[in-house]
Amino acid sequence: MARLSKVEISGVNTSKLPVLTREEVKALFLEARAGSEAARQKLIQGNLRLVLSVIKKFDSRGENPDDLFQVGCVGLIKGIDNFNVELDVFPSTYLVPMIVGEIRRYLRDNSPVRVSRSMRDTAYKVLQAKEAYMAQHQREPSVEEIAKMLDIKREDVVFALDAIVDPVSLHEPVYSDGGDTICVMDQVRDNKNTDEHWLEQIALKEAMDRLTDREKRILSLRYFEGKTQMEVSARIGISQAQISRLEKNAIQKIKNNL
Repeated sequence: MARLSKVEISGVNTSKLPVLTREEVKALFLEARAGSEAARQKLIQGNLRLVLSVIKKFDSRGENPDDLFQVGCVGLIKGIDNFNVELDVFPSTYLVPMIVGEIRRYLRDNSPVRVSRSMRDTAYKVLQAKEAYMAQHQREPSVEEIAKMLDIKREDVVFALDAIVDPVSLHEPVYSDGGDTICVMDQVRDNKNTDEHWLEQIALKEAMDRLTDREKRILSLRYFEGKTQMEVSARIGISQAQISRLEKNAIQKIKNNL
């Protein structure tokens, strides 16, 4: 990455780029939406570090960093002009994909690998539809949503995108602000091991810890070992009616604690 360590890139002195606080960014977006060109320019200048962070991930491609920086700035400007200030989304989560998308389009246009004209046309329509959707909803659309927008088959959307997308490592960095780096794998959704699921497990464990030892034993035998209430009654040495009452009470405690 030696070529990207220089202070000046495309005539911009990167050592003097401003750093905006969240409050400043929010205020500038509101002013820009009200028609202030000065606020818009401050937003562009204040987010150029995002472009620098993004183009570093493309350094291995052997492309001129000045060219990539200029292309990335185009994506940044598109993102700033289309960002929806009414949604509770931090701008960088929207701007970074816009910058990456613009650079990838540039690289595809200059790629030695040729894709059929019809497939390329479909791909461009898909990308335009994605941008329009992101501008309105601040999130990427699903394949089905794109297919519906363009009135084409889902398979056509998949084939078009596959034909123009380069393989990407899950460990490839997407964005870094000088602290923790965000990699591709950090943005891939895991429907099973989600934060919500993880937090639910922690809450359930804490709720279980508040039960008495006998209540824990009853639930363990009933729901982890699959014993009937009669079998649990014989194991613990109390009546089935007591087992039923204790089991219901334990479950109600867990619900209350959750």
